[in-house]
Amino acid sequence: MKKKLRSHDWFGKDDKMGFVHRSWFRNQGYPDDYFRGRPVIGICNTWSELTPCNGHLRDFAEIVKRGVAEAGGFPLEFPVTSLGETIMKPTTMLFRNLASMDTEENIRANPIDGVVLLTGCDKTTPSTVMGACSVDLPTIVVPGGPMLNGRFKGECLGSGSFNWMVKEKTLNENYTAEDILEAEIGTARSQGHCMSMGTASTMACMVESLGLTLPGAATIPAVDARKKVMAQLSGRRIVEMVKEDLRLSKILTRKAFENSIVVNAAVGGSTNFLIHLLAIAGRIGVELNLEDFDKIGSKIPLLVNLKPSGKFLMEDFYYAGGLPVVINELKKYLHTETITVNGKSVGENYNNTICYNREVIAAVEQPLQHNAGIAVLKGNLCVDGAIIKPSAASKKLMKHRGRAVVFETMEDYHIRIDDPNLDIDENCIIVLKTVGPVGYPGMPEVGNVDLPEKLLRKGVKDMIRISDGRMSGTAAGTVILHVSPESAIGGTLALVKNGDMIELDVEKRKLHLAIADEELQKRRSAWVAPSPMAARGYVKLYINHVQQAHLGADLDILQGGSGDVITRDLH
Repeated sequence: MKKKLRSHDWFGKDDKMGFVHRSWFRNQGYPDDYFRGRPVIGICNTWSELTPCNGHLRDFAEIVKRGVAEAGGFPLEFPVTSLGETIMKPTTMLFRNLASMDTEENIRANPIDGVVLLTGCDKTTPSTVMGACSVDLPTIVVPGGPMLNGRFKGECLGSGSFNWMVKEKTLNENYTAEDILEAEIGTARSQGHCMSMGTASTMACMVESLGLTLPGAATIPAVDARKKVMAQLSGRRIVEMVKEDLRLSKILTRKAFENSIVVNAAVGGSTNFLIHLLAIAGRIGVELNLEDFDKIGSKIPLLVNLKPSGKFLMEDFYYAGGLPVVINELKKYLHTETITVNGKSVGENYNNTICYNREVIAAVEQPLQHNAGIAVLKGNLCVDGAIIKPSAASKKLMKHRGRAVVFETMEDYHIRIDDPNLDIDENCIIVLKTVGPVGYPGMPEVGNVDLPEKLLRKGVKDMIRISDGRMSGTAAGTVILHVSPESAIGGTLALVKNGDMIELDVEKRKLHLAIADEELQKRRSAWVAPSPMAARGYVKLYINHVQQAHLGADLDILQGGSGDVITRDLH
């Protein structure tokens, strides 16, 4: 028996409401057969001129529509909140959950049988996937793709990675204002998202490794014609997924999440991967915790030689064979039987791949680094956990004891960090407070703060930095992030004072504030919570309901899903 389409409740009935739903749609010129049994495919578009990385997705929507129509579907594009990482203040992470709500409710409230998610910039991928998970319809992701390599004076330049070097280049390498301008013009020279293995590229690899894209979709540059082909084929495939009732919950199993953790380690993915994957798991109902990322991913070899952990960029990665080569190399670590959006298993999709450049993609037997992934730290400074990305850190600092130099807020940091009288040296540990989910609010990418000017002039390249914030996936350094519980709600980080000794031992997964328990309790008793950063609107809702980093920083009221059934009509 043929399954009734969800959209039938809008377009398939010959009653008053069927008349209403169809007649208003006819003003756009749709022929009668579009309302008679064609699967309605919602094309969820994160295009916005305020989101430069997604500026090409308006054109991509038309290509997807072409594929949907070819396969006998009825394509309907709809916009959702778009999140421009390089533009929005105070941080797009504050609005990730809002965008997920927008996505979820748009899908649920409308006559949609299957969904295509057009994504690109960092938060547009996890937010739309989170929202789609809470409805659980057949869904496919079309990643917007990375930019072409940046160019500057004959060298390749990462559109994200160079940002973090501007201060150092100006102070130590005599870069002039003209040099910086030339670099500014040449870093982002085509459509697409950041082309280092930053968060946008990591998210593209995440959705492919979860099985939510057609094979090979993650790494194709945005301006490559093959990206358009992939978009059209995705439009065709989503119609078949609706007919097969291949929903997100059938693809996003615990094994799929484990596969994604393995792949993320091998590509040197962003630390933001953790917080987004945890949130996605919470929406689809898969048990996943912070320790899983260490247990499953920390012993995986690093295979991809991309900035910020390596040398190359996403365009080079694609030409070398892209993510399919990596997944094929990793098969002994993966659950190859897991199903993907094309109806085939991981083992079937990623077979007989060819690597065209072993300098970019290493073989699993000869990796760039043996134990990559992300290390999860525990200790009295982070009772619920903190994280560090060893592949982007300095080996000499992985075991270290240093004196804390504390900045109570981001504004405090900006005022004092370059003060020549600041009592700090390269052995100190920079501690930044109140940049967590509640404290900032929104948990911005400020954990990889610049080093003091006086130390940069001495040639110091790295120091340990600790915060309850996040770090851009394009950045590197010995940076401890996502300290939980955060300082704004009374986590131990709130109690650290200048001069306290902090001990880091990554091998032992330890982060410890070296003061007596009695002193810690005394400070805790005297601690006063900061005033909330908002008194109204979405930000107030966010502050009241956001979960801590180790839980994915989703809103507690958004955990799980509401499904796709709407029981009441509009009249």
